[in-house]
Amino acid sequence: MSNKYEMIIYWSEEDKAFLVEIPELSGCKADGETYQQAVENAEIVIQEWIETAKELGRIIPIPKGRLMYA
Repeated sequence: MSNKYEMIIYWSEEDKAFLVEIPELSGCKADGETYQQAVENAEIVIQEWIETAKELGRIIPIPKGRLMYA
């Protein structure tokens, strides 16, 4: 799989897990006990998000690469 969407990855002390947010795909998030597991889970969730969007006839955002936040 070739993911081109930005992923924001951080450790959550509360959840005791790495969390991943994909800002360009509304509501698309994943987690994992390790950094690598979180990224792998995010790749799966991204694919599922895209497949579901296609089934529902929704627009799939084009990856923009690095997003800038203020």
